[in-house]
Amino acid sequence: MLELLKNLATWLTSSAQWSGPEGIATRILEHLEYSVLATLAAAVIALPVGLLIGHTGRGAFLAVNLSSFGRALPTVGLVTLVFLAGGLSVWPVYVSLVALAVPVIITNTYAGMAAVDPEVKDAARGVGLRGRQILWQVEIPLALPLIMTGVRLATVQVIATATIAAYVSFGGLGRYVFDGLAQRDLVQVLGGAVLVAVLAVVADLALGGLTRLLFRGRPATAR
Repeated sequence: MLELLKNLATWLTSSAQWSGPEGIATRILEHLEYSVLATLAAAVIALPVGLLIGHTGRGAFLAVNLSSFGRALPTVGLVTLVFLAGGLSVWPVYVSLVALAVPVIITNTYAGMAAVDPEVKDAARGVGLRGRQILWQVEIPLALPLIMTGVRLATVQVIATATIAAYVSFGGLGRYVFDGLAQRDLVQVLGGAVLVAVLAVVADLALGGLTRLLFRGRPATAR
């Protein structure tokens, strides 16, 4: 075990391992590209749906149960299915990652909207605000912390799952995992896994810090 850990440390700190077209730096950038684009696409799809459900109250059952659907989604199976249907391209990876992230964002967006005190909305109506104004000036600002939490959770899940890009012969940190398994190189497999875990933790801490910075000083009742 000690020898394995020593070899892993050498693999992670070797300058040669970080440089070149197949180096760690390049693989991290590829992994971030898949993750960021997929999360942004999921947010574009999911945020309007979650806001609509939360604002109108219609489709609440769907929003509540989408998170369970996301956890049960066989991501590798979906990649394979889209790959067989659409041919060799990076689209199966994006489709699968977006499908993974959308339920989380919708569920948390709806939860944030549903948590807004009805008396606050009634007060907004009392001062003359209408539906769309209440949505943008009252509901969304109060729901934003939970909405940000949904985006944060989706981002971490996507980063952890973006290794599937290597499953259909593309890049990212999953390349080390799949290549290491094929070559029976345990050090490479562990190295790839450690890098994915570190990247996910860094993203989680960064987004968590951003959320705390944005909502510093907000009263607890608004959260």
